Amino acid sequence: MRPLLSIQTLIAEAAAFCAQPRLIPELFGVTDGKAVGTIIEHNFKQHLTDSYTLEIGNTANGIDLPGLGIETDIKVTSIRQPQSSSPFKEAKQKIFGLGYNLLVFVYDKKDDPTAKTAVLDFVSCTFIEKERTGDYTTTLRLREMVNDGANEEDIVAYLSDRNLPANELALLELARQILNNPPAQGYLTISNALQWRLQYQRIVNLREAVPGITKIASEINK
Repeated sequence: MRPLLSIQTLIAEAAAFCAQPRLIPELFGVTDGKAVGTIIEHNFKQHLTDSYTLEIGNTANGIDLPGLGIETDIKVTSIRQPQSSSPFKEAKQKIFGLGYNLLVFVYDKKDDPTAKTAVLDFVSCTFIEKERTGDYTTTLRLREMVNDGANEEDIVAYLSDRNLPANELALLELARQILNNPPAQGYLTISNALQWRLQYQRIVNLREAVPGITKIASEINK
């Protein structure tokens, strides 16, 4: 019987996956980032299911690895513009995190015209615990405001100025939650839209050790 997948083994398998040479003939000449990401994600999920018992997600349950204790969405993006989208559920995700972990693969793709194949190099791979998936600037300022003695009205005014997608009552409830339980410092850049737009440049460039963020592969190690 295959062992159950854990966060520790997920991280270890992501490291092994990134270390393997990625020669993908079907991506030769392909410039569509979504097509590249779909193939990489499929290959990594297959890599996992070959060795572990795990639950693979679908559009209905929202994230790629929804299993108990895993709760991780896989994101694959190009180093040229390291970003992706994520379903919008509620405004508080920007402050308290998305509600699930992220495993972010950032690749650099080059075509080998002689071999007629695409060559992929993972320049960054990071596991981000759900508590760290809030917006960097918003959580930084809110934490400062709480430390400086801000009240509910101050928090609501700041959230309104940031155009957080929520009505006045929801903003007031958020302000109370923030004062009672200040958010962890987030490390994503999250843009407001019908879907959240997640940007990962800060994660790619991160050099210091941060609890809740595991750098699996990066240019700095190459």
